Amino acid sequence: MSTPDAITSEARFFLEPGHPRQRQYEALRAYFVEGLPSPEAARRFGYAAGSFRVLCHKFRQGALGTFFRDLPRGPQVQAKKDPARPLIVALRKQNLSIYDIQDALGQQGHALSLTAIHEVLRAEGFARLPRRRDEERPERPRPERAAVADVRQFHLAPRRFATALGGLFVFVPWLVRLDLEGLVAAAGLPGSRMIPAAQAVRATLALKLTSTERKSHVMDLVFDEGLALWTGLNVPPKTTFLSQYSGRLGPRRLATLLDGWIRTLRGQSVLPGQSFNLDFHSIPFFGADEVVEKHYLSRRSRRQPSVLVFLAQDADTRVLCYCDADVRKGEEADQVLAFVRFWTRQTGKPPPHLVFDSRLTTYRKLAELTARGVLFITLRRRSPGLLREVALQPRGAWRTVRLDVPQRLYQTPRVIEQRVQLREYAGPLRQLFVKDLGHEQPTVLLTNDFRATPAALILRYARRMLIENGLADAVSFFHLDALSSAVALNVSFDVLLTTMASGLYRLLALKLRGFERAQPRQIWRRFLKSPAHVRVTEHEVVVELPRRAHNPILIASGLLEESTQVPWWKGRTLRFEIP
Repeated sequence: MSTPDAITSEARFFLEPGHPRQRQYEALRAYFVEGLPSPEAARRFGYAAGSFRVLCHKFRQGALGTFFRDLPRGPQVQAKKDPARPLIVALRKQNLSIYDIQDALGQQGHALSLTAIHEVLRAEGFARLPRRRDEERPERPRPERAAVADVRQFHLAPRRFATALGGLFVFVPWLVRLDLEGLVAAAGLPGSRMIPAAQAVRATLALKLTSTERKSHVMDLVFDEGLALWTGLNVPPKTTFLSQYSGRLGPRRLATLLDGWIRTLRGQSVLPGQSFNLDFHSIPFFGADEVVEKHYLSRRSRRQPSVLVFLAQDADTRVLCYCDADVRKGEEADQVLAFVRFWTRQTGKPPPHLVFDSRLTTYRKLAELTARGVLFITLRRRSPGLLREVALQPRGAWRTVRLDVPQRLYQTPRVIEQRVQLREYAGPLRQLFVKDLGHEQPTVLLTNDFRATPAALILRYARRMLIENGLADAVSFFHLDALSSAVALNVSFDVLLTTMASGLYRLLALKLRGFERAQPRQIWRRFLKSPAHVRVTEHEVVVELPRRAHNPILIASGLLEESTQVPWWKGRTLRFEIP
């Protein structure tokens, strides 16, 4: 005999049905068979009184259909699979893959998915095909295979050809003038007899300069003779080499190349070094790797696996002059001092002025900056207590300053200036509460510069957005966020290439009248993104650029009038022509 608890548990299946169709059945049975009043039957099974009356009406009219159905017996007929089953088996016996079988079935009027074909083969007992050689595959159009990159097969026989990357040759004089080959050799970057280090770096740098999103997209350009000539190889290196080469570069070699590159740019007078913008950027990673830490991504407003990169930018010329893509958690606050040490090695003295936001470092590191004689402007985090202090300030304490920027929308902010003492910082700091800058909350500036006017401090911090714009351009044009690996070392090389490419574009922009502050994407679209005809002779390489609307500005810059002797072209001279 069952216990009362067992009876209750079993009866619950009928009294508290879980499936909607069973609930309808039990409720209607209780009303029509057991004679329960309509309100009580509705309440027992969770229906509203009106809804239950509608349910009873539908049942009387036969609108509810059947509650029970017989389960199908025996094997079911599959209308598409079964007619094609013998054909699928016969094709697999011919050593065809499921892709080949799908094509053959389509030609005979059987439209089956790859999953359906795989299910038929598995039901028939066929195993997966082993990897086949090309000669074992059915005849069909295939992608053409380019030659293997080998500098020993690079030739400069007289010829004429077309290239889709004609504007890329405008950078060749800069590469010669900056002695990129010498910098690569001094850094000790690895190479081989087939692809020396200089050719490898030029090949990867070309992808950055042409806004090629990923290394794998070089396969779209492997037959472009212009890119091969620019690189100094018979054909451009392919995806596998470019991915593996970055894995051979250690942090010491990359740091040496960065030192040499910035020293060379300083020789071109594009790094005055009077003030710098500093910032972090998180490069997202979408794979599965435990080594990659989680950082905050502002574009997605969340934390996710990413590689944290520290960047420094010259405020006057907007040239990226420092990068570090090997920042781990807990090391963020030290990066500002790492940049100070880097710039001190470069120039013999620390950077005179730094601008950054509130989360870049700590008050203790700010004290070290002051001890080194470095001026800084940063934000102070708006804590509830600080916002309360701002709100309690009397109206007469605010004074209006005028920002001498005609195109600025908010030109007359209100300011309160104070001297404050902060924990872990010895000595006073200058604090400015700023309102009416177009933000909902007041801005709180913190600086150790006691000489500059409030208007100058506000404008200088506003220019920190230049690095935000530069990072946005690095993401959209140089594809800084298009990761191909989770290894931070590969990201370090990619970030260094972004730094070098942005410097080359800035050198070019400073020569173009009216485009000195243009972003790389604008320079590329208006001046460089064009095909060209290349003519190779015994003494020179002539690049014939097409007529474009902005060619007069390019001609006026004098860049096309120079004749540059290119070392990796065996001394041949580069010359430009425009019809």
